[in-house]
Amino acid sequence: MTKFVALTGVIETYFDGLYHADAGKLATVFHPKAIYATADEMPLLYRTMDEYLPVVAARKSPASQNEPRRDLIESIEFAGENTAFARVRCSIGTKDFIDFLTLVRTDGAWWIMAKVFQITEREA
Repeated sequence: MTKFVALTGVIETYFDGLYHADAGKLATVFHPKAIYATADEMPLLYRTMDEYLPVVAARKSPASQNEPRRDLIESIEFAGENTAFARVRCSIGTKDFIDFLTLVRTDGAWWIMAKVFQITEREA
C-alpha cells in the first residue's frame, strides 16, 4: 500500500467518525497525544484527545439528522516518509469546517497529530 493510499484511508476514517459522531472510530486515527485547536473561539480553544473525544460522543451526529455528507480532501503534502499535511473540509449542521491536519507515521501507522481548524456558517 502506498503512503498516499494509507493516508487517505486515515482521512476517510476521520470523516466517517465525524459524520457518525463515533469517538471510538476517531480514536483509531488520532494519536493519543494529538491536539485539537481553533482560534474561532475566545479564548483560543485547545483540547487534548481526552477532552475532545467525549465532546464528539455527546453530540448528535450528522448521520442521525440525515445531513448530506460534505467531506472533501482538498490537498495532501508529504514532508518525507513520516510526516504529512492535509487540508480537508467537512460540515456539521450549518457549520463548515476547514481542517488542517498534521499527520505522522509511527510504528508503521499514520496518525493525526494535530487538528487546527476554521469554522464558517453556511447559509441554510
